[in-house]
Amino acid sequence: QVQLMESGGGLVQAGGSLRLSCAASGAIFSINTMAWYRQARGKQRELVATITKGGNTNYADSVTGRFTISRDDAKNTVYLQMNSLKPEDTAVYYCNVLLRQIFSSDYANYWGQGTQVTVSS
Repeated sequence: QVQLMESGGGLVQAGGSLRLSCAASGAIFSINTMAWYRQARGKQRELVATITKGGNTNYADSVTGRFTISRDDAKNTVYLQMNSLKPEDTAVYYCNVLLRQIFSSDYANYWGQGTQVTVSS
């Protein structure tokens, strides 16, 4: 079994900062790409940022220059540092991890439970 545990969401004023964390645990053999998605009320889930095993990052245009994704492979954890937050960043944020379990030959995607981020104007 694999679990993804997210933390760090909350309520913040516009212009403020939050740092999200997502720790993967369980029978993990290897982790490939890690990512953050978000879903605002009434909208489709969208990709926010990705980071590869080699550390290459990619961001949605709407967060470029404000958000930073990083990872700590020793802790099987991915982070999302969010600065200069705007009301339109309000959403449930989900981590997504592409990993291979012990005794498995295939990689599969796993999702966190989601954490609410609310930015007030």
